[in-house]
Amino acid sequence: MEMVLSFQNPTKLSSSINNNFSGNSNPNPKKTSSSSSSLLLKKQILGHSFSSSLSSKRTLNFSQNRSRFFNLLPIKCSVTPAAEVATEKKPPLITRRDVRNIAIVAHVDHGKTTLVDSMLKQAKVFRDNQLVQERIMDSNDLERERGITILSKNTSITYKDTKINIIDTPGHSDFGGEVERVLNMVEGVLLVVDSVEGPMPQTRFVLKKALEFGHAVVVVVNKIDRPSARPEFVVNSTFELFIELNATDEQCDFQVIYASGIKGKAGLSPENLADDLGPLFEAIVRCIPGPRIHKDGALQMLVTNIEFEDHKGRIAIGRLHAGELQRGMDVKVCTSEEECRFGKVSELFVYENFSRVPVDIVKAGDICAVCGISDILIGETIADKNSGRPLPAIKVEEPTVKMAFSINTSPFVGREGKYVTSRNLRDRLYRELERNLAMKVEDGETADTFIVSGRGTLHITILIENMRREGYEFMVGPPKVINKKVNDKLLEPIEIATVEVPEEYMGPVVELLGKRRGLMFDMQGLGSEGTSLVKYKIPTRGLLGLRNAILTASRGTAILNTIFDSYGPWAGEISTRDQGSLVAFEDGTTTTYALSSSQERGQLFVGPGVEVYKGQIVGIHQRPGDLSLNVCKRKAATNVSDISYPCLLATHVPCLEYRVTWVKEIELQVMLPEFNSLIPVHYSDQVHNESQQVSSFIINLTENNGGRVFPSLIMHLDDCIEYIQEDELVEVTPLSIRMCKNPKFSKKSSRDRIYGASA
Repeated sequence: MEMVLSFQNPTKLSSSINNNFSGNSNPNPKKTSSSSSSLLLKKQILGHSFSSSLSSKRTLNFSQNRSRFFNLLPIKCSVTPAAEVATEKKPPLITRRDVRNIAIVAHVDHGKTTLVDSMLKQAKVFRDNQLVQERIMDSNDLERERGITILSKNTSITYKDTKINIIDTPGHSDFGGEVERVLNMVEGVLLVVDSVEGPMPQTRFVLKKALEFGHAVVVVVNKIDRPSARPEFVVNSTFELFIELNATDEQCDFQVIYASGIKGKAGLSPENLADDLGPLFEAIVRCIPGPRIHKDGALQMLVTNIEFEDHKGRIAIGRLHAGELQRGMDVKVCTSEEECRFGKVSELFVYENFSRVPVDIVKAGDICAVCGISDILIGETIADKNSGRPLPAIKVEEPTVKMAFSINTSPFVGREGKYVTSRNLRDRLYRELERNLAMKVEDGETADTFIVSGRGTLHITILIENMRREGYEFMVGPPKVINKKVNDKLLEPIEIATVEVPEEYMGPVVELLGKRRGLMFDMQGLGSEGTSLVKYKIPTRGLLGLRNAILTASRGTAILNTIFDSYGPWAGEISTRDQGSLVAFEDGTTTTYALSSSQERGQLFVGPGVEVYKGQIVGIHQRPGDLSLNVCKRKAATNVSDISYPCLLATHVPCLEYRVTWVKEIELQVMLPEFNSLIPVHYSDQVHNESQQVSSFIINLTENNGGRVFPSLIMHLDDCIEYIQEDELVEVTPLSIRMCKNPKFSKKSSRDRIYGASA
């Protein structure tokens, strides 16, 4: 490896950061040069600049004795000219100096939304005495429950007379479509990277898209206060990622900011952080170019997002590329095929701080929200009424996984849901396409079946959860990958799986990934935490049901992240589940007596007193193949009673098996599943005091009336989607999630047995 380091003279760098903090300044640094034999790169990392000539890809090494220059170095960027050249299409273009449009992109759990919280607080968006919840940008209920960002959202702050429009984007790879479409609205991105993990699969994806758009990139090494932080490794890995993605010399000259989002601190070096996020704001103003606009051109605004309010209706959000947009203005709405219709802007908003503010006019380069066009769609262009032309349509990558949605056909249909017909299901699914560009919906083989395609199982599962909360009842089939045929060769999607696992569980995890046709191509240790990071290329089929299997193998300590890589040759058959299912034999209510014997066959999903129907999956069989069980069987009633129920001494109450309520402060009522009725049970004076918890009941009550039943396994929606096989369905209702066998496969197997016997 050849490397030539030339450090700048400290006297040339003596100007302080505060002297360079100017919102209207836009430095034009010296560009780098490259020769045919080597790539000459000029980097500013860890607060110093150096030039390197690389002939092979290796990590860069830094000396540790130059910390005295950290406070003297100004923020210096050379990506701005590249971004301007990349976005320049039609002269004359004017650069707005008072606006910056940025998107914050990162891998999941790298602290992106927490960093936005600190930026909003330090920009005085909220009052000093205002109560602000954590992750304020994750306003959706589902986002707060799962702890992830699902939808991209807009906000803005003002820093030294410069308006900074900020777009918070999802970090999970299944929601990559949200990232792709919002990159049309910005000129630069903040790439947030964890100080320990470094670049992860989603980091690669979002960086690739940003580089394709020619955007300027500011790298933020977040969570720098972690004990095992390794900033040099992270910056080197990020730099190598730029090289792998064929970034230009100017793009490789990215600015590095070290930050702690939760503490609200940032700096040019990991050892010397400022007391606030001032260095980060300065990097945004200096390194992210202003929007290049046609000030006097015809009106053009590309709609990249849509929101809905009861009073305002559909709200179109996008960046104004040319001209001016006024409230009450007549406009033309165009599609990519130049099919146009006319509309009128009734209300106009811009983003200020954390809210939408009504305005009368919006100038080119700013992000705004438009009301009044009831049928506006994402990807359409709001143009001048007379001479407007459409902008290029938004393009996102194709989906890789599909699932079948159908109406609910179980005996419990209509008990909990409000929308149960195929017309309701069809309207809701096709309405989702208006906002979710990365999703596709097609009609299935029958009139009540629809095929929904998405980026991954989580992408479709979020849709299922939203529909469930809206009152829909339906059934979904198992996820299937979308294959392709090229030159008569069957190709399937291949993904990059990254697993963080403690070293003690490395063996079982590697064995599990090997069975799923995974090929390891990288393995490394993560700091001093005793954790290893392994990377695999694995078919998407092998990832179905893998997450729960890895958690089981690693005792819940492993973290799995995946992202689509490419299409590759068919890898062969993959077995995703070795065990069968326990299936209910008849309709009825489960009893303790029946479950006590059924639990010996495997792990149960239901407890006593639960209504089930014939064909419902009630557990996991401990062996391959399905097994039908009678979980509703009752103990035979005789005229000889084992226990005198009304005279029991109340000293033991097993809360897992009985529902207990206080009645008149003198007796307990216990629900006995066998008799499905409440039986009063008197208790002694020793436990009459309400301050003393009733923690015991006679154990004979459990043993003589059905035996002890272990707690059932709780299956959430994501678990059910991963569990089901080809002949199984998930029944989704507003209050319940059940699994059942597909009746169509049962009828088919019955016909096969009949025809086979007659033959």
